[in-house]
Amino acid sequence: MRVRAITALFFVIIVVASMLLGVYVFSAFFILLSAFCLSEFYRIIADETGQPSRLLGLLLGILAFGLFVGHSLGLLTSDYLLFTTPFIAAVFIAPLYQKQNKPFISIAYTLLGIVYVILPFVSFFALSFTTGTYDYRFPLGFMLILWGNDTGAYLIGRFFGKRRLFERISPKKTWEGLIGGVLLAVITAQVLAHYFPVLTNWQWAGVALVVSIFGTYGDLVESMLKRSQQVKDSGAVLPGHGGLLDRFDGLLLAAPAVLAFLKIVL
Repeated sequence: MRVRAITALFFVIIVVASMLLGVYVFSAFFILLSAFCLSEFYRIIADETGQPSRLLGLLLGILAFGLFVGHSLGLLTSDYLLFTTPFIAAVFIAPLYQKQNKPFISIAYTLLGIVYVILPFVSFFALSFTTGTYDYRFPLGFMLILWGNDTGAYLIGRFFGKRRLFERISPKKTWEGLIGGVLLAVITAQVLAHYFPVLTNWQWAGVALVVSIFGTYGDLVESMLKRSQQVKDSGAVLPGHGGLLDRFDGLLLAAPAVLAFLKIVL
């Protein structure tokens, strides 16, 4: 438990610092982080059914994210995103030179990693440009709410949880934990509304509800992935916590949903 707490503290400091140190540090850190998460996904999904093109997928993911960053910073036009086209084509061409019984499963796995991991991280990065220029308060607020939701769900679920939320996929999750997560997320959002007035109270509360709902589903989806592949953790890079994908599973569905929510309300 002590190792887990120390790891969590240092990781939170690093993530928060990446946002506060400016857009270039933020961009580089999350491009690298998304690449590690994608690598973990490819390691989990690979089996006798299909082997994703790991190197091509990583190159495509990093390139796509990097080009989006360049576009957001005004360094590149949207036309540069077309540079991803040869890599997408290569994902389909590579299996021609490999002996696989079902090559399209490998193609699907490779592209699924981009959709499941890279696009959500790109959406999270896009939150920082909600107003058109870099503003760390949006991604930082998102992460604080997500952490609040996870903390509330863990504490309430551990001490008061009785009714299973989705026992087939995640036996430890309970309805009581879900409610606790939502409550702490909303409370966190109201504190943010005071210190980060870029959104109104009800808008921050809306973000909290979206994060709680989609973050919980993101956690369940990753649990479904690991259970289907008979894997306990996505990796071992974080002592006491498992892999990076385990720490950001809630973000994968919540970030695109929050981005859509903000585009609507703003």
